[in-house]
Amino acid sequence: QVQLVESGGGLVQPGGSLRLSCATSGSMFSIVAMGWYRQAPGKRRTLVARITSVATTNYADPVKGRFTISRDNAKNMVYLQMNSLKPEDTAVYYCNAQFNSGFDWGQGTQVTVSS
Repeated sequence: QVQLVESGGGLVQPGGSLRLSCATSGSMFSIVAMGWYRQAPGKRRTLVARITSVATTNYADPVKGRFTISRDNAKNMVYLQMNSLKPEDTAVYYCNAQFNSGFDWGQGTQVTVSS
């Protein structure tokens, strides 16, 4: 229903910052919420942060106080500002659009936190 393209991943040292971006296009009027998920090797995909159509946000406990999700409706963009990054934040990060009928996913962007 929508197309999602993530960008902004890369290699960063512990304590550093990155900002992920998700460009959206398509039938966005029916989106209930946008989210960022992550999946580390050998682990299941889990929610990182979520923002609803009325800008209500929620965060996974491991990232509270360090990550911030935001959206720019005029630009059809969703962002994830990640500060104080830790090695355990290393994962592929996926942008997600939630509808009443299901989800759409982006292709993912790799974030590696290492010295």
